[in-house]
Amino acid sequence: MNLLHLNDRPGEYPPSLYAAQAGPQPGFTPLHGEARADVAVIGGGYTGLSAALHLARQGLSVTVLEAQRVGFGASGRNGGQIGSGQRQEVDWLESRLGRDTARRLWDLGEEAKALTRALAEEAGVPVRNGIAHACRTQAEVEHARRMAEHLAQHYGYAQVRPLHRDGLAEVLGSTAYAGGDLDMGASHVHPLALALGMARLARSAGATIHDRSEVTRIDHGARAGEASRVHTAEGVLRADHVILACNGYLGRLDPAVAARVMPINNYIVATEPLGDRFPEILPGMNAAADTKFVVNYWRLDDERRLVFGGGETATYRFPRDIFAVVRPHLLSVYKQLRDVALTHAWGGTLAITMNRMPYFARPAPNCLSASGYSGHGVALATLAGRLMAEAVAGQAGRFDVMAAVPTRPFPGGAMLRAPLLVAGMAWYGLRDRLGF
Repeated sequence: MNLLHLNDRPGEYPPSLYAAQAGPQPGFTPLHGEARADVAVIGGGYTGLSAALHLARQGLSVTVLEAQRVGFGASGRNGGQIGSGQRQEVDWLESRLGRDTARRLWDLGEEAKALTRALAEEAGVPVRNGIAHACRTQAEVEHARRMAEHLAQHYGYAQVRPLHRDGLAEVLGSTAYAGGDLDMGASHVHPLALALGMARLARSAGATIHDRSEVTRIDHGARAGEASRVHTAEGVLRADHVILACNGYLGRLDPAVAARVMPINNYIVATEPLGDRFPEILPGMNAAADTKFVVNYWRLDDERRLVFGGGETATYRFPRDIFAVVRPHLLSVYKQLRDVALTHAWGGTLAITMNRMPYFARPAPNCLSASGYSGHGVALATLAGRLMAEAVAGQAGRFDVMAAVPTRPFPGGAMLRAPLLVAGMAWYGLRDRLGF
């Protein structure tokens, strides 16, 4: 089962609102014949494009091989949220890794936000401030309050405002939640526009990009200093270093990474433009996400379309009617939108790890990998590219901080990911519906 082809047409973006707004894209030429580079980057999403950009600005020759189109995967389909810190909160990090490591990881997460905003600005992509976190229970509300106080006191981060039920209802335009918080240091962006902008920056810096160039095999150098050979259907790229930036689309390129990174699908719909109707919905134009395992997340775009993600399925094939999968989740938050038309619906594949922290690894002496962002990838994937570029240049300390976070393989490894997905999504979907 190849997720690159299971749900999408070759060389085409999904039928998303983002792709419609971006319009036709000229694309890049596929790899033909033999080529040479200092660094081969496999994957044209945020991770790979950021790595290519930073490597090219260091003066290295870098070639990106993208199986479909730049930003084709999760980078061009996601909710666009640039969240703070890591996927796990600092109390989780402190209890398992210690206060010092938690602080280093938090600082890297904050650098990820700043880097993503800076690249968006350089590429001319607007960024809006604010992400609300909506809690379902009073215990979660209390935890959110404690975390806001902890971040302000111990991390110097005072951007999070705790909210009781009525306060959150004013921010969201919905009474569906018990309370939560508003993080004005977080932000959101048009995700495909960001990926396309990063591709422009990387190409301007001197990177070579080939799309429609699916990598079928990597032959790592057998001896120190020997180049790797990266094979596609129509060409071979020889490179001194290889960067794996495939996330949920890694397939069989590296079994050890695949054993720790599980692809899962998620689904998004977009409403028609709301115009002046429903002014209570997100009046501050912030984004939002809730505390479900299968997270609901949403934002208004510049046309005041509500872009809403949520819903789980227990197979890797997208459902025939994505509208029907997501609509109940949208209406559970905004009952007032029951008669509003949904104009776009699309699915995408992201990747999670057992501990919900990204997995940084060295699959071979001259190969680096980063993936498994677990829904927190807009900023962290962009930073991962920079950290791998640093490591290629011989400064691996910050990459090693991320790589030192222990990540266990899924039970059964890559071979049992599909049946594990079925069981896991059924269980967590039930938990979400029961409210615990």
